Amino acid sequence: MSKKIVLHVNGRRFDVDVEDDFAPFLEEEMSKDFNVDGNNDLKRMLHAYVKKTHELFIQEKEIQRIYTNIS
Repeated sequence: MSKKIVLHVNGRRFDVDVEDDFAPFLEEEMSKDFNVDGNNDLKRMLHAYVKKTHELFIQEKEIQRIYTNIS
């Protein structure tokens, strides 16, 4: 099963189908970065992308640190 997540960017509606178990997590994360009830501009999209990429960067560094400590 899947669930549809909706986001408006520059006046356009984007529907994304995601798995049911992933949908609540995605909705919560998107609500932190976007106006989920209204329109979002491209600047907000870019800011959210950079923020999430930075979070992944920090996670990768932490994984490498843990892996190094275990090895």
